[in-house]
Amino acid sequence: MHLVYPAVLAALLFSIGVYGVLARRNAILVLMSVELMLNAVNLNLVAFDVWLRDTLHAGQALTLFTIAIAAAEIGIGLAIVLMVHRNRGTADVDRLRDTKEPPDGAPDPLHDTGAAADEKAEATA
Repeated sequence: MHLVYPAVLAALLFSIGVYGVLARRNAILVLMSVELMLNAVNLNLVAFDVWLRDTLHAGQALTLFTIAIAAAEIGIGLAIVLMVHRNRGTADVDRLRDTKEPPDGAPDPLHDTGAAADEKAEATA
């Protein structure tokens, strides 16, 4: 088997994954792009394992560990995205940059509304 074919395919998959991470704004699509990059790495590991004719099949064993880590990463990442979507109402990556807490004494524009914000402003003044 020629090593060029799986290596080129893995490079294309990895490039598509990098483009997806950099260009997408939806957190679910970003996680899918990360999975695509991990699968490209897995393809390279198995291809080089076959090409080197490793008797211990270290590339295939490492691929199994990578698949297990990718499954855990997707589980935790999806749970975080679902919790953020439940709290914020969107999974847009640009809007998630506003998740940091405001400094002490500064009004919180996401949670303070009308009268409550006015009372807090009068109490601090």
